[in-house]
Amino acid sequence: MLIVDAHEDIAYNALTFGRDVRRSAHETRRLEVHSDAPRVCGPCMLGLPDWLAGGIAVVFGTLFVAPERKREGLWDIQTYRTPQEAHQRASAQLDYYHRLADDSPAIRIVQSRADLEAVLATWAEGADPEKRQVGIVVLMEGADPILEPKEAEAWFERGVRIFGLAWAATRYAGGTGESGPLTHEGRELLDVLADLGAIVDLSHAAEKSFFETLDRFEGIVVATHSNPRAFVPGDRQLSDAMIVRLAEREGVIGILPFNRMLRTGWKRGDNRAEVTVHDVAAAIDYVCQRVGDARHVGLGSDFDGGFGADQAPVEIDTVADLAKIGPALGEMGYSDADVAAIMGENWLHILRAGLP
Repeated sequence: MLIVDAHEDIAYNALTFGRDVRRSAHETRRLEVHSDAPRVCGPCMLGLPDWLAGGIAVVFGTLFVAPERKREGLWDIQTYRTPQEAHQRASAQLDYYHRLADDSPAIRIVQSRADLEAVLATWAEGADPEKRQVGIVVLMEGADPILEPKEAEAWFERGVRIFGLAWAATRYAGGTGESGPLTHEGRELLDVLADLGAIVDLSHAAEKSFFETLDRFEGIVVATHSNPRAFVPGDRQLSDAMIVRLAEREGVIGILPFNRMLRTGWKRGDNRAEVTVHDVAAAIDYVCQRVGDARHVGLGSDFDGGFGADQAPVEIDTVADLAKIGPALGEMGYSDADVAAIMGENWLHILRAGLP
């Protein structure tokens, strides 16, 4: 059973903290023992050896930059004051992904269906396990790096395949904690993305922007890392109406194994044993029950995206432990086929439909 993780902040961590994803998560922790990184974002969870050990064949690697108004401290260097700064920071992150793939035979940037199938072939039965590859699909989280709507084409040509309109509010859409509809530029951007055949990510989109996008954009829509609002209130999560509408558009929702989004009131420093992989399975099941099937939910861990192993369910130490979610779903009565769909096949279906 192959796993797809639809949200990891790999480049952000590399350029902010110097984390080298080619190392194991535990090796990075050892090297960071005297650094600020664990204090700021928790113990590292990502690493190529962990992907390979956990059967994680494809990840969505983000381009993430935050507006200056959201800056958390002097260490937070991936921030911007102008569209030009957002463009420069995200461009450097995209360059990082390409260098990473150029330097690492086990990593491939997935820009096409052919790239995807080439990666998956390395995991096929009978293939040499020493030659397995992990595919990275590049996802822009928040569209402010796009200087003007038509410039999305240049980002697409450089390999970005999934575009999120917002993190906080952007020039294109309302976002988490900053509500609002699509802007005029946002509507123009959706037209460009539709012409490109790009995938649109609605995680972090404010409700007005979320529903307006579903009404205006006829292409593939997903929410790479969003949990049900029924578990933890707030505009960062998806309401039942949002879940149902996205499923009606054949989208997929990635569930985060993040304690604060699984258990109301949980905060960093609380007992990790209070949250388990069964809570993750319960969030997945909630989506399945709302939409009536297991075809519209997957995983989107957001690991190392501002939280680490100290804020994940107690059984999850590194990204390799995502595999433990499958047995928890099985214990709830999910069939092997449904578990395989949730763990990876649903995202692969999206990619096969959406990649050029």
